[in-house]
Amino acid sequence: MRRMEFDAGGFLKATMLLVVLLNPFMMSIYLLDLIETLEPGVFNRILVRGALIATVVFIAFALSGDAVFTDVFQVRFASFLVFGGILFLLVGLRFVQSGPRALEELRGQPEHVAGAIAMPFMVGPGTVSASVLAGAKLPIGWAVVSVLTAMLATVVGVIAIKWVHDVVKQRHAALVTRYVGVVGRASALLIGTIAVDMIFNGIELWWRKMSTGS
Repeated sequence: MRRMEFDAGGFLKATMLLVVLLNPFMMSIYLLDLIETLEPGVFNRILVRGALIATVVFIAFALSGDAVFTDVFQVRFASFLVFGGILFLLVGLRFVQSGPRALEELRGQPEHVAGAIAMPFMVGPGTVSASVLAGAKLPIGWAVVSVLTAMLATVVGVIAIKWVHDVVKQRHAALVTRYVGVVGRASALLIGTIAVDMIFNGIELWWRKMSTGS
């Protein structure tokens, strides 16, 4: 059984990395159609259910590391990074073409949407990798706390954005619509950049494994 000393700096870095990858602001763009159409209570319940699903997945990866890919699924973790990068690249292209509303078809009806929020909008190669890193750098208990803290910050952030949106849109509907459209398409640049970086990371990881013969 591994033993590690608690590192406050490592805990903060691991938590912040996961928060940055989840990005409550970007998450609100992904979920814009739900933010605009659902009542706060319904939206919050769906968001929390999706976050709980994602939290279970992140904790599982924090505890098991990339062994779940190599030992259970019998695949390379690099393959997961490459495929995930391609998936998010397609999401970025949809943003460029049609804005945030292009993502509506990736999800079902609101009563079935919690799982779709968890995957692919929360659970992805970047966030899974961050969970694996937290598990590798921190004691098991603190790795779990890091995941829980990051998910709580993300959920609170998205709920706050939903509240601000509902308040502001009552008085400045046209401004909010224009702002969301511009920000949504601008976000495609970041999404596409992260996606390409994931693909490169997967290729580099695969090349290192091939070079070392492991």
